Amino acid sequence: MSPPLSPEEFEALKKYDTCTISNAIETFNFRPRNAGFMRPEIKCVFPDLGVMLGYAVTGTIEAMRPAAQQYSTHGWYDLIAQTPAPRVIVLKDLDDPPGVGSFWGEVNGNIHKALGCVGTVTNGGVRDLREVYDLGFQFYSQHIDVSHAYIHMVESGKPVTIGGLQVKTGDLIQGDRHGVQIIPLEIARDIPKACEEVIARERVIINYCQSSDFTVEGLKQLRG
Repeated sequence: MSPPLSPEEFEALKKYDTCTISNAIETFNFRPRNAGFMRPEIKCVFPDLGVMLGYAVTGTIEAMRPAAQQYSTHGWYDLIAQTPAPRVIVLKDLDDPPGVGSFWGEVNGNIHKALGCVGTVTNGGVRDLREVYDLGFQFYSQHIDVSHAYIHMVESGKPVTIGGLQVKTGDLIQGDRHGVQIIPLEIARDIPKACEEVIARERVIINYCQSSDFTVEGLKQLRG
């Protein structure tokens, strides 16, 4: 795995939204264009909180029935602390259907923010929306819940698949109002430059479309 980004490299990436970075990733031919992002059932709960960027910490949860045995949160907290900051918690809800009960609310939002986490991604549910929004902790989820039911952790640290995307602990996760994707660490340092090149190419087309000189023939020539 590539080493974590420097603070300066990290902040350079945070300047761009998911769509621009997705376009930039395509220029490297690093992965298929239909891979690397979650399907739209995983929705941003707080769109105006802006870009979320952090290193994934993965786990699985259940809420339909009580835990067969108690899971120690000590190991979970240690795993978070061992992952580079800032962190994004990625929890797969194993219930079928998912979302019976929420792991996430005001208490776990505060705990995980204190542990250096900036948000969570889950196919399960979230709750205490007003309190967590005020905390500045981002939620991406498939459901909004009333109860925590019998919520408990099952295991942690193993790869999980949410919204069609496999996520491993240590992956660089980006999210905004559009959704969630993985930024490959192997090319992450080169992405800001690629973003600027994408923006420059798009700006030529946009400026022409908004100009008084626009014609269909001119557009054809511009697009090649």
